[in-house]
Amino acid sequence: MIKNLRYLLFLTILLNACSNTKYLQPGQKLYTGAKVKIEDKDIKKSEASALKTDLTTLLRPKPNSSLLGMRIKLYIYNKTRTTKKSGFKHWLNTKFGEPPVLISAVNMEKNSEILQNRLQNKSYFQALVSGDTITTNKTARVEYTAKTGPGYKIRNVIFPTGTENLDTAIAGTAKQSILKPGDNYDLDVIKTERLRIDARLKEKGFFYFSPEDIIMRVDSTIADHKVDIFVAVKNTTGDRDRRIYTINNIYVYPNYTLRDTSLNLDQAVKYRWYNVVDKRKTIRPFAFKNTVLLQTGDVYNRTNHNNSLNRFVNLGPYKFVKNRFEDVSTDSSKLDIYYFLTPFPRKSLQVELLGRTTSANYTGSQINLNWKHRNAFKGAELLTVTLFGSTDVQVSGQNGGYNVYQVGGQTRLSWPRFIAPFNIRSDNAYIPHTNLTLGFTLINRTKLYTLNSYTGSFGYEWKENAHKTHELNLTNIMFVKPTNVSEEYQRGIDTSNNPALKHVIDKQFTFGPSYGYTYTNTTEDYRTNTIYYNGRVSLSAALYGLVTGADTLGGKVRSLFGAPFNQFVKFENELRFYHKTGSNSNIASRLILGVGLPFGNSTVMPYSQQFFIGGSNSLRGFRARSIGPGSYYAGNNGDAINFLPDQSGDIKIEANLEYRPKLFSIVRGALFLDAGNIWLMRSNGSQPGGTFTKDFLKQFAVDAGVGLRFDVTVLVLRTDLGFPIRKPWLPDGQRWVIDKIDFGNSTWRKQNLIFNLAIGYPF
Repeated sequence: MIKNLRYLLFLTILLNACSNTKYLQPGQKLYTGAKVKIEDKDIKKSEASALKTDLTTLLRPKPNSSLLGMRIKLYIYNKTRTTKKSGFKHWLNTKFGEPPVLISAVNMEKNSEILQNRLQNKSYFQALVSGDTITTNKTARVEYTAKTGPGYKIRNVIFPTGTENLDTAIAGTAKQSILKPGDNYDLDVIKTERLRIDARLKEKGFFYFSPEDIIMRVDSTIADHKVDIFVAVKNTTGDRDRRIYTINNIYVYPNYTLRDTSLNLDQAVKYRWYNVVDKRKTIRPFAFKNTVLLQTGDVYNRTNHNNSLNRFVNLGPYKFVKNRFEDVSTDSSKLDIYYFLTPFPRKSLQVELLGRTTSANYTGSQINLNWKHRNAFKGAELLTVTLFGSTDVQVSGQNGGYNVYQVGGQTRLSWPRFIAPFNIRSDNAYIPHTNLTLGFTLINRTKLYTLNSYTGSFGYEWKENAHKTHELNLTNIMFVKPTNVSEEYQRGIDTSNNPALKHVIDKQFTFGPSYGYTYTNTTEDYRTNTIYYNGRVSLSAALYGLVTGADTLGGKVRSLFGAPFNQFVKFENELRFYHKTGSNSNIASRLILGVGLPFGNSTVMPYSQQFFIGGSNSLRGFRARSIGPGSYYAGNNGDAINFLPDQSGDIKIEANLEYRPKLFSIVRGALFLDAGNIWLMRSNGSQPGGTFTKDFLKQFAVDAGVGLRFDVTVLVLRTDLGFPIRKPWLPDGQRWVIDKIDFGNSTWRKQNLIFNLAIGYPF
């Protein structure tokens, strides 16, 4: 059978090649590509292989593209040839076809010259390259032979020894040079070294200096195939390029349009070290004190220059930012700076409509109404008011009717600076923010209960650099009050003996600080491996509980504003690792570790702060919040109540692995494996097997599945189909259910297949 398949594949390729070459005119030969041979016994195999790859990419033209040896695009071109300038055949021919690349289009002499130059730039000064054509019937290919000769290595790098400012500054960069004695001579590295020196000089005030002002003289007459490189300033370098420039006056135009042609310097209002030209007084001058990082009298510095531009962009109210430097006079070494800011519309209104389906058999929709004021108090503050409403209707699975409706709103005021009783200096490329948030949400789960949730927070968010972000909330406040608890739900609490049901409708009052740290380099596409880490610690009522002597276990329950408050410390960690397996595929993995420790006034974490598992962004082969804690299974109570409670825990461990190949066009596939569970910190007697023990690994739930991702740039639509392969609630020894998988059985599919439709990747 395998032999027959191989023969069929070979025959298909052969017939395809023949069908393409039969369209050639007499004397024409199809170009099938080129090969580069390296002839030098002294070159290491790894180095020769790298040279071959490098040189091959320089060859032109490229042969017709092929897939498994079949030139499909050329075949389409030949089959759809037409003299018409429109129509379906013309569209196929121009859109998907590819005209034949002929051997006559190959200029071997030019290609040989290019390869030879490349080798000489890579230290092989004595390299010689020749080309030869090899023909077969109606096809032809080219073989280039490269005789490299010896590679030249760097012996010494000599920097300027003059006493002028420019010579001294260049010499001062020598320790950081990327030209190292013993390395091969490489023209690309020399070009990069010029850029490095220029970047360093821009930090020292040489505003007009450019890489072209540097010349690298190479002495290759030294014995043993070595070179000395002399770094020098060109004699033609102008006077401006040799000067160190300082900052004179700074002007900011916060309401600039293209119609403005006058600088209006007579209208400038001075604020500390800069001037604001704003005839309409659209913003208060102090708003720019954290964005204008260059000051009068400073030596020009490119980092502060770029960071200032970045900060103007991140300030919030401005759509476009540009700047201009001008000489104060031709014989002066001072610069005036002009920043021209074009604002967004101050107010905007946005409506969002969302649709979703969840693994708990809910189909939902949501509407968000967002109103923004980008300069609320003329200090670049961003005021956002959001109103929302959503419905999640249960369509199958558990008994219908337990639908979820939510309405609420949130107000957020963000200052683009630290609001604190003391001055906090920040001079990198990122604007820090102080955030105040107030919100209310009403959650109505029909037939069961209603929850009123009030939230508030005040804190800071800032970026240390492109990779590290910090978030410190001085206080987070949440108060959740249940109302309209139905008799059915109360009966469920009384008959099911499941404390999770009661816990949902407990009053929740938490207040305290939190700190979060994020590190990521996932935006750097050139990396093969990237990571994302987020860690957070939250604290509730620690000091207040200590002062009041709160101790629930000792019978000392304390209240604030008439309500018992929660005391806990909570740790959350999420680590993601991404590995590129090719240009169009990658492996993504995630590990989540979370622990909540109640103390003092609490014996259990408040429901809103507990951990949940399962669903479209978690274990995708299980319904949302249906697993655990531990080996406990809420479905066992199905006879007592008509609905299943959401399961929660004080500890969470979750691991995910996903292979993401690109299939075609905007479609990516996915093969995934998920594992994890939640546990209780203390036994409650009503959820046997739910407490965390040393045997926690035996209680892992595991699922597998496949999915599709439709990436349309603005969003990613995701579908996942998962199924369990390990069920932790089954008796020990029977928890692996891989051998029970039966896709052909409708009963198995109904009980085990979980379909998720979501927006965005799960991690």
